[in-house]
Amino acid sequence: MTRKLGAPDIAALMRREISKENWKLHDRLPAERQLADTYGVARGTVREALNRLEQEGYVEIRPGSGTYVIHRQSEPAASAVEQANPLELIDTRFALEPHICRLAVLHGRRGDFDRLESLCAQMENCLDDPSAFSEADTAFHKALADSTGNRLLMWIIGQINTVRNQDEWTRMRHLTLDEKIIAQYNVQHRQILNAIRTREPERAANMMKEHLETARLSLTRAAET
Repeated sequence: MTRKLGAPDIAALMRREISKENWKLHDRLPAERQLADTYGVARGTVREALNRLEQEGYVEIRPGSGTYVIHRQSEPAASAVEQANPLELIDTRFALEPHICRLAVLHGRRGDFDRLESLCAQMENCLDDPSAFSEADTAFHKALADSTGNRLLMWIIGQINTVRNQDEWTRMRHLTLDEKIIAQYNVQHRQILNAIRTREPERAANMMKEHLETARLSLTRAAET
């Protein structure tokens, strides 16, 4: 026996149509009678489904005019990346990377640590080459994410790192990366790696917070110039 569709079912079907943009922003939905025929339910069931969607912010019911889509689709990830500025990048990393360090302690393997060691050495040879340092720095933070084995985190960090290819990031890199700050970053990277190697998750997380706070302060000062 086929289960009769109720208002929650109809709301879910209509929500899907809106999310798939078969009904776009500002579109007027078909009349209740037409929707009832489409879904094979009573008009009262359709009306209840529309009321649910209105409460959720998907549609607006305008008496005497009809029901209109008011739901805006989420901004595509690529667009968010393109519009992100360096300070937004640091704040996003601050929300993620301390915990990435904890996960690296739990899941990292010798090969991961050897990779991080190699990148630390590479960065330490780049005191007078900000571009090469920045490239190795990006690889270091990516390697940290890779060591967690968490594919979603790895993807998110990959998206974050694309911001470093934006013109604004290049400009800020030239303003902030001198020998003094590179040397400070190198010390902090070593502290992070040492804490991960000795299996101290909270120390590693705190070292990462300190590192990102240094970067944030540097960027803030540069933005004021």
